[in-house]
Amino acid sequence: MGAETAEPSSFLSLSAAFSYGIASMAMVFVNKAILMQYAHSMTLLTLQQIATALIIHFGQILGVSKRKDFSIATGRKLLPVSIFYNANVAFALASLKGVKIPMYIAIKRLTPLAVLVAGCLRGKGKPPTQVSLSVICTAAGVLIAALGDFSFDLYGYSMALTSVFFQTMYLILVEKSGAEDGLSSIELMFYNSVLSLPFLFFIIIATGEFPYSLSVLSEKTASLTFSAILVVSLVMGIVLNFTMFWCTIVNSALTTTIVGVLKGVGSTTLGFVLLGGVEVHTLNVTGLVINTFGGVWYSYAKYMQKRKMPRRIAPDVEAHPHK
Repeated sequence: MGAETAEPSSFLSLSAAFSYGIASMAMVFVNKAILMQYAHSMTLLTLQQIATALIIHFGQILGVSKRKDFSIATGRKLLPVSIFYNANVAFALASLKGVKIPMYIAIKRLTPLAVLVAGCLRGKGKPPTQVSLSVICTAAGVLIAALGDFSFDLYGYSMALTSVFFQTMYLILVEKSGAEDGLSSIELMFYNSVLSLPFLFFIIIATGEFPYSLSVLSEKTASLTFSAILVVSLVMGIVLNFTMFWCTIVNSALTTTIVGVLKGVGSTTLGFVLLGGVEVHTLNVTGLVINTFGGVWYSYAKYMQKRKMPRRIAPDVEAHPHK
C-alpha cells in the first residue's frame, strides 16, 4: 500500500495517540491500586496472562479477531522473548508494592540509558550527543529524587531496577532476533500469554504464593470494589498492548515513544495526589523535574535524529512495533 493511500486522518492519529497515553497511564494506577490490597504480584500477572489468552481465543471464535494456528516452531523462537517480557512485568509489579508512582516512573525512565549502554557494548557506535546528555540527565534526576525520597524502600527500588534490566534485555533480544516478523500484534500477545503460563505456574508454586494467594483472592473478591479493580486490571493488559500497536501503526514507533514520555509526566503529577503519592520535599521534587526534563529531551533528541535521516521509499522500520 502506498504512503499516500495509507496516510491516516489527523483525527485518527490523535485518537490513537490519546488512547495509548490514557491506557498506559491507567495501567500503572490500576496495578498500584490492586497491589495495595493484594500483594501477590506473580499471581496477578498469571491471571492477567490467562485473561489475555482467553479474550483472544474467544475473540477468534466469535470472529472478532483473527490469528494463525499455534506453531511449535514459532513458539520456540518466541520463548526467550516471552521469558524476558514476563520477568520485566513481574519485577515491575513487585516494585509497585513498595515504590510510589512518581519514583517508579522515574526509575523506569532509566531504560533508554540501559539500552544506550548495551548498544555501545554491542558495538553499535556512539549515539548523538543530545541523546547521550538527555539520558544522563534522566539518570541524574533519579539519583537526586532518590536522595530526597524519605519513604525509600530498598526492596521496591531493587525490583524496579531489575525490571529496567529485563526490559532492556527484552528490547535488545527482540531487535536482534526479529522474532516478531510476520506476526500480528494479536498473535504476539497470544503466543506471549500461552508461553508465559508454564513459567508463571512454576514461579507461583516454587515461591509459595500458590495456593495461599488464591484463598486470599477468594476472600478479597467479596468486596465489590476490589472485584471491579481486579476485572479492570485483567482487561487493561490487552487494552494497553492493542492501543500501543494501534498508535504505532497509525503514527509511528517514535510517536508512541513520545506519547509514553508525556504519559509519564501526567502520571508523575497525578502520583503526588493519588494512591498515597510521594511526600513533597525539595530534593525529590527537583530530581523528578530533572528526570522528566531528561525524558522529554530524550524524545526531542530522537525526533531530531529521525528527521535528519534520509527519506526512504521502502516502509520505515519504525512503523512496525518492537514491543
